[in-house]
Amino acid sequence: MTNHPITNHPITNHRMKIAFIISMKYGLTQFMWRDINALVEKGHDLHLFTLLNQPGLYNPLPGWKVTTIRWVTLLLAHLSLLIQRPLLYCRLVATALRTHSLRNFAIAVQFAADMKDTEVIYAYFGDHKFFVGYYCKLITGLPLVVTIRAYELHNNPNPTLFRQALAVCDLIVTISAYNRQLLIERFGAPAGRIEIVRQIVDLAAFCAKPTIKILIVGFFSEKKGHDVLFQAFKTMQRPDVELWVVGDVAPDRNVVDCRQLAKTLGVEKQIAFFGQQSGAALRALYRECDIFCLPSRTDSTGDKEGFPNAIMEAMAFSKPIVSTYHAGIPEVVDAMLVEENNVPQLAAALQQLCDDVALRRQLGDHNRTVAEQLFSPANNDRLEALLYQQSQKQRPDAPLHTAPPPSYAESGTYGNNR
Repeated sequence: MTNHPITNHPITNHRMKIAFIISMKYGLTQFMWRDINALVEKGHDLHLFTLLNQPGLYNPLPGWKVTTIRWVTLLLAHLSLLIQRPLLYCRLVATALRTHSLRNFAIAVQFAADMKDTEVIYAYFGDHKFFVGYYCKLITGLPLVVTIRAYELHNNPNPTLFRQALAVCDLIVTISAYNRQLLIERFGAPAGRIEIVRQIVDLAAFCAKPTIKILIVGFFSEKKGHDVLFQAFKTMQRPDVELWVVGDVAPDRNVVDCRQLAKTLGVEKQIAFFGQQSGAALRALYRECDIFCLPSRTDSTGDKEGFPNAIMEAMAFSKPIVSTYHAGIPEVVDAMLVEENNVPQLAAALQQLCDDVALRRQLGDHNRTVAEQLFSPANNDRLEALLYQQSQKQRPDAPLHTAPPPSYAESGTYGNNR
């Protein structure tokens, strides 16, 4: 196999059978997932052997073959190896005792028993995965490849066994010239067996390109209309548009499973779920979105919105609003309203705004003006004054007619109404 640029196509017609030794403490790392998926997409047969198996952000896809530690299977594998190859078994036990790696050896015996159809052992990271791979190599005789990244060179959990495993490793892959030099100078790794292979990134996905961002903020409850928005988003068929979703499930609401809905509709690759946000993070999302959409509706229990706080916040950020003729929304938003639960109307309104930058700016500027008129902090002044008036009624010595505090009397207003 010769050196080639990274492509989406295999550089050989041979379908390799690779035993991939990993650990999933929090799922796979992003870079590991990318390497595995790229090899799978090229048609190679990968069998993942994992020391830990916890879910995380990046998990094995359906169809990936994964073997975990199974203690009954492990004990049977040890018994089998001891009976069939007693001298090798005793020699490996002695090595494990000398290098304080009995656990690595114990796991390797089980994994090695499942590597009958394997052509190469590939350990990702030069720590316990590598040590397990080392014992698997000694048991199976298969070539061993390891990828060394960083911490293994600076804080290795077993430096003695690390050097020993490097000495018998068939190929050492690392990600920088700096690492290569450390492997040679500090650990005596043979220079001729070290290759630099840098990480991969999906250059088509990770690039600067014009994208229109539609934002929705709210709990995943039925009355917020997430399902209507997701269906409209699917109808739009716009690869240049992303949907940003802020919020999450609230246990006391009529819940909608938005993440599953996105998968069911096949739009999850264009939807970013940010979870619940507040403060600077939420303000940044308002600031960077192009359109705010909240298709509020009456839910199946008859529950409705009053006036959504998120619409007010988006208006304050000079964003164009797409919403519905629902409850108090038309009292404030006078453009880009559609009927409740009307997917075609919602998709058409969003399409229009996506295609018209000037209209987005015009509506955004108008909404900022409305927000200044209707939602200024002077509203709290009015609330304070009303509370003050009522509080005076409870005083037995209060005069019949009381004025609000001087600050309000001087200002001559309790708030602005549209």
